[in-house]
Amino acid sequence: MVSNGDEESGNQVQQPETSKNSCSPCFRYNSPLVQVILIGVVCFCCPGMFNALSGMGGGGQLNHTASNNSLTALYTTFSIFGILGGAIYNILGPHLTLLAGCSTYVLYTSSLLYYNHHHHQAFTILSGALLGVGAGLLWAAHGAIMTSYPPSNRKGTYISIFWSIFNMGGVIGGLIPFILNYHRSEAASVNDGTYIGFMCFMSVGTVLSLAILPASKVVRDDGSRCTSVLYSNVSTECVEVLKLFSNWKVLLMIPAAWSSNFFYPYQFNDVNEALFNLRTRGFNSVFYWGAQMLGSVGIGYVMDFSFERRRVRGLVGVVVVGVLGTVIWGGALANQVRYSSNDLPEKLDFKYPGFAGPFALYCSFGMLDAMLQSLVYWVIGALANDSEILSRYSGLFKGIQSAGVAVAWQIDEHNVCLMTQLIVNWVLTTISYPLLFVLIMLAVKDE
Repeated sequence: MVSNGDEESGNQVQQPETSKNSCSPCFRYNSPLVQVILIGVVCFCCPGMFNALSGMGGGGQLNHTASNNSLTALYTTFSIFGILGGAIYNILGPHLTLLAGCSTYVLYTSSLLYYNHHHHQAFTILSGALLGVGAGLLWAAHGAIMTSYPPSNRKGTYISIFWSIFNMGGVIGGLIPFILNYHRSEAASVNDGTYIGFMCFMSVGTVLSLAILPASKVVRDDGSRCTSVLYSNVSTECVEVLKLFSNWKVLLMIPAAWSSNFFYPYQFNDVNEALFNLRTRGFNSVFYWGAQMLGSVGIGYVMDFSFERRRVRGLVGVVVVGVLGTVIWGGALANQVRYSSNDLPEKLDFKYPGFAGPFALYCSFGMLDAMLQSLVYWVIGALANDSEILSRYSGLFKGIQSAGVAVAWQIDEHNVCLMTQLIVNWVLTTISYPLLFVLIMLAVKDE
C-alpha cells in the first residue's frame, strides 16, 4: 500500500466523532483491540491448531519421515512467500491475503488424514509446500495488523493479547489428541477423528478471516486512523522488498529470525516425541502452548509498563529473555545427557514417576518461544507505525524464520546427534540477544 503523506501524518487523521459515540470505544468493531482479537482467533483456528499437531511429534504419525519431509517443503516455500508476503498483502489487502493463507491449513491436515490410510508421501509433501505459500501470506498480514493497528505505547500489550488467543489454539489442539487417544498409551499414529477435529477448527478460521478490516478503516480510541493508504503495485513492492536486504535494522534482526523457530524439530521430535507416549504428548502440548500464553503476557508487561522510557523497556526485555533463555537451555543440557537417539529411555506417561522434570522443561521451551517472538514483534512495531512498512518487516522476519526451520527439519531427519542439535540451538538463540540489544539502542526512540 502507498501512504497518503508521510508516515506520521498519515497515521494522525483525526476522527473525533468516532471516539465519542460509544461508552466502550475500545470494543468497537473497527477498533484496534477488536481487530487484534479477531486476527488472534483466526490464528487460534489455523496456525494454532497446526502448532498443536506439529507439537505431538511427526504430525501425530508413528513414523515421522513423511511429516519431516512435508515440513521441509512447507518451510522452504514459507521462506520465499514470507519475504514476499508483505508485498502481496500491500497489493491484495487483508481479505484475499488471509483467505488464501488460511485455506491451505485445511488442505495440509487433510493430507495427513489421507496418509493415515494410504501411506503415500507425495500428497503430504505437496500440501506442505502449498501450506508454506499460505502461511507466508497469513503471517505477513498478521504482522502488519499486530504491529501497526495498536497505539504505539501499548504494542507489547496487544502483542501479548494476540499471542494468548493464538496459543489457546495450541492448548485446545493439544486436548483433542489427548482426549481422543487417551486409551492408546502405546505408540501409534493418531486416529482419524483427531485430524477431522483439527480440520473443523481450521475451516472456521478460514471463514472468519473475512471479518478483518483493512488498516484505513481501523480507528483508534483517540480518533486517529491507523494509516491512510492506497493499494500498491507489483513493481513498487519488488523494489521495496529488495531494499530490505540492505537495511541495517533488518540485518540485525536476521539471527533472531533464523533461530526463533529453529528449535522446533528438537523440541517436538527429540524431546516430546522421544520421551513421552502418545496421549502424554497431547497432554504436554496443552501446557506447552499454555506456557506460551504466560510468557507472552509476562514479556508484554515488561515491554509496555516496566519503565517510563520505551528504549529502556526494550533493553530490559532483551536482558530478561536472554537470562531465561540461558537457564532453560542449561536445563535442556542436563536433560539431554541422559539419552541419545540410539539409546532412548522408556516412554514416559503423565502418570509415571519421573515425568515432572522433562515436562517442566518442555513447558519452559514454550514460554521462551513466546517471549522471544513477542520481543522481536515489539521491536518491529517500534521501528515504524505504517502497516505498509511493517508488513514488509514482518514478512521478512517470517521468511528468514521459516528458512531456518526448514534447515532444522532436515537436520533432524538426517539423525544428527541430539546433543549437537541442542548446542546449535543454544548458540543461535544466544547470538541474537546482543544484536537485538544494539538494534534497540540505535533505532528505537523514546517518543
